[in-house]
Amino acid sequence: MPQMPALALAAAPGRRKWTIDLSAEIERRGFQGIYCGSFGDSLGLCLSMAHATSTIRFGTGIANIYTRHPFDMANTAAYLHEVSGGRFVLGLGVSHAPANQRLGVPTGKPLSDIRDYVGKIRAVAQQTGPQPPIVLATLRKKMVALSVEIADGAIWANASRSHLPESLSLIPKDRLAGEFFVGDMLPTCIDNNDRQAALNVMKRTLTGYVSLPNYRNYWKEAGYVEEMEAIEKAIASGERDRLPSLMPEHWVADSTLFGSTSEVRDGLEAWFAAGMKTPILAPSSTSGGQVKAFEEILAAFH
Repeated sequence: MPQMPALALAAAPGRRKWTIDLSAEIERRGFQGIYCGSFGDSLGLCLSMAHATSTIRFGTGIANIYTRHPFDMANTAAYLHEVSGGRFVLGLGVSHAPANQRLGVPTGKPLSDIRDYVGKIRAVAQQTGPQPPIVLATLRKKMVALSVEIADGAIWANASRSHLPESLSLIPKDRLAGEFFVGDMLPTCIDNNDRQAALNVMKRTLTGYVSLPNYRNYWKEAGYVEEMEAIEKAIASGERDRLPSLMPEHWVADSTLFGSTSEVRDGLEAWFAAGMKTPILAPSSTSGGQVKAFEEILAAFH
């Protein structure tokens, strides 16, 4: 039987009960895990899943350290760890400066701030009870190295498959072979009739990410210097509508899964072969919203 991916889940307003029911269905179908993005209340959804499921691993992917006091986070994380029977994973990150600015939250220095935050969580374990595994939102090599030093894993979003072996080379082989978490939020779109439409959906998905300097710097590290410089020129000249046209298919294919069911399944196997232990498919659809996207992804892995 092929290896199963994990799935990304977010509880949109008006569909929260449906999302909780979906988590139980995802578990029933044998997916590897469920990880909640920063949209909505990811910790609230995790609490519901702790009771709606019984065997599947789940967690945040990620929770923003700047929006919650570390002692409060530690209490919530310890609670989820206990009531889930050890199935919860706490994914932490700094989000993005523009998102934090919209919230009125200052963004500091990512490496030192994460180090300090994780240290404070671990320091209060005697008061809160045992903490779950902590994984760090990761892009470039310095954060990968920090995840090895202070955490129990690393989680990317929109990583480039071709660059993954180089990133993983920073993680000791014995830890990679053990319980060290290696995950990636992987945008996915299945369309068995119109591959170009699926590609276009992935380009729209990535448009917001290429607008962020930290992602462009990551993709430059991954070897896409010319592509990112062209995008930077378009942004600087106010031509954001040109961004999808500046995303070559080979780059999109390196960071997402799209096309027919067989193409997506083959691409997933390539991610496993590259060393990704927990690909986390974040589904979109060419013909509908979240409900349709999950119908398509569940059908692809029935």
